[in-house]
Amino acid sequence: MTLRHFVNLSDISPAELRGLLQRAIELKHRKTPYEPLKNRVLGMLFEKSSTRTRISFEAGMIQLGGAAIFLSPRDTQLGRGEPVEDSARVISRMVDCLMLRTHSHRTVEVFAEYSRVPVINGLTDRSHPCQLLADLQTWFEHRGDIAGRTVAWIGDGNNMCHSYIEAALMLDFRLRIACPEGYEPAADYLALAGDRVEVSRDPTEAVRGADLVVTDVWASMGQEEEQARRVIAFRDYQVDARLMSLAAADALFMHCLPAHRGEEVSAEVLEGPRSLVWDEAENRLHAQKALLEFLLIEDSPVRQLQAA
Repeated sequence: MTLRHFVNLSDISPAELRGLLQRAIELKHRKTPYEPLKNRVLGMLFEKSSTRTRISFEAGMIQLGGAAIFLSPRDTQLGRGEPVEDSARVISRMVDCLMLRTHSHRTVEVFAEYSRVPVINGLTDRSHPCQLLADLQTWFEHRGDIAGRTVAWIGDGNNMCHSYIEAALMLDFRLRIACPEGYEPAADYLALAGDRVEVSRDPTEAVRGADLVVTDVWASMGQEEEQARRVIAFRDYQVDARLMSLAAADALFMHCLPAHRGEEVSAEVLEGPRSLVWDEAENRLHAQKALLEFLLIEDSPVRQLQAA
């Protein structure tokens, strides 16, 4: 079986991405027991705290018949300075798949380089591809294919924004990014995006006529000391009812959570009828079950689709 990793969204093809989204929807609605990962073990290494990532991966493995082990640097030799390469070599001989939620993207890349089993990026400072699977599944459930649509990203050009740039290229939608000066996405992502992505300072122009409006916290984990400065920089970038009124009449709203009501999003929008944040959060579970099946089962439906 070919070893595949999921470090970035672009590690899979556009056809595989669409297949995973469809498979996630199928698994979400499956009523009968399905345990293709019986006796398989997922190792989960967390450098950052988590609610949705940990619960969704752990519950997903259990629902698929397997098990998950929670690991932290504090409880392993990584915390005592063992080289990442050595940890990857050792842990991957004892589990069937590895998921890492880390500060540095390079940590996941090194794990993938030295691992004997699939490695999944559960979040890094560069990208958050698993969250994009959930976001896209949610859109497909409510609106169908996203090709040709317009997505407005409001706020920090962070890891989530980077993954949205990759998604725009893979699924053929337009992405408008509104962010303050100095908070743009990384230059290499923008260079990759070409004319698929527009960056501006004006959230009203980014949102105008958009089909989907997305935001994230102004200060991500590890940036707490920047909170006061970021509140000032992003004060004109709150997604509120006035801003949403400029989007398309049937536009939807997403946020990967946790949300700070009254900062990046108003409570009215977060709790309002256009918001899909709770479906989006639940879909972390189903999208990741589809991903685990794809990475670990040679004749999984998505692999069969690609072989056809």
